Amino acid sequence: MPADPSTAASRLAIAGELTIYRAAELKGELMQALARAPLLELDLSAVSELDTAGLQVLMLAKQHATTLGHQLRLVGHSAAVLEIFDMLDLGGYFGDALLVSAAH
Repeated sequence: MPADPSTAASRLAIAGELTIYRAAELKGELMQALARAPLLELDLSAVSELDTAGLQVLMLAKQHATTLGHQLRLVGHSAAVLEIFDMLDLGGYFGDALLVSAAH
């Protein structure tokens, strides 16, 4: 049986820095993607750096999704993302499965 298209996830990938230098650009892109997609998967596997401005964009996106009645899933957490999420104990806030490296 084919998948129900209304429950299919849209996917958006962020590559490079998720920092103050790109926060405004990424905020707009994320808000637009969330408005279009009832379920959005945000692929963070290629994020090389995450700072507090980038983290604020992710938190705002999560809140915006909830306000819209949509769902945001963070997937493919890079080492840079995992480091910040671990340091600030944010895994539970986002509610997404985190892959923790064996070396951690």
